[in-house]
Amino acid sequence: MPSAQRRPGAFRAAAGGPSLPSSSTPSEAGTGTVLAFDYGEKRIGVAVGELSLGVAHPLAMLRAEGRERQLAAIAPLVREWCPALLVVGLPSHPDGGEHELTRAARRFAARLEAAFAVPAILVDERYTSAMAESALVEIGVPQKRRKSVLDPMAAQQILQAYFDERH
Repeated sequence: MPSAQRRPGAFRAAAGGPSLPSSSTPSEAGTGTVLAFDYGEKRIGVAVGELSLGVAHPLAMLRAEGRERQLAAIAPLVREWCPALLVVGLPSHPDGGEHELTRAARRFAARLEAAFAVPAILVDERYTSAMAESALVEIGVPQKRRKSVLDPMAAQQILQAYFDERH
């Protein structure tokens, strides 16, 4: 099951990412909107949820390459939803070992936090894409349509895992 790595304040990306939880993070307050991201270099799945309800919903798939385009694509969502917290899926090998996309997701979370002045946390995303794919197959979504909804569904899985761990 994916797990959260909570941390307050600004990311220290050069220091290796998130620190331990703090009771002062918005995630501990219990209210507010959360945006979650399934980061990819070409596509980013986005989900939304409310801390007090603990229910995640797929929101959008953003197609954007490069830091500036990614942030520009995310900015309207941040303005619309006014999140109290951002959650970013942290990919890793099945044994938990890091790879290049793990480091890229950490950098992405740090950029989000810096650009939008909203705390960002990392949540283990191992198997979320597989779980999302399985759910789409189970409900009969045609293969052609699956690609366009897979990333937001994976972001939903990431956010729901965070909510489930909190409650």
